[in-house]
Amino acid sequence: MAPSLSELELRPAIHLLLHVVVPVVTARLFWPKQWKRAALWMLAGWVIDLDHLLADPVYAPGRCSLGFHPLHTWPAIAVYAALAVPRGTRWFGIGLLIHIALDGLDCVLM
Repeated sequence: MAPSLSELELRPAIHLLLHVVVPVVTARLFWPKQWKRAALWMLAGWVIDLDHLLADPVYAPGRCSLGFHPLHTWPAIAVYAALAVPRGTRWFGIGLLIHIALDGLDCVLM
């Protein structure tokens, strides 16, 4: 039987890579004239991972962050969705939602 993605230790690396690639590709597709600025704001969504510092251990490869860390809960996700609506916070809100979606995908792949 072939080793799974998780057994190869590729899942965490791919997860981190997607946290960079998806916001940049999203910015390029939807805001081609302002893609660099949009991408930076979306990449700033990584700030919610500061809540990992509250956990012991800080990093646990088999732990799903959704529902575990305070900034990865449904009330927080509702705030991120609200931030995605106004023009002034849209890129940041979308970046936060992309971050949460990628974390959710990671949970499914575990």
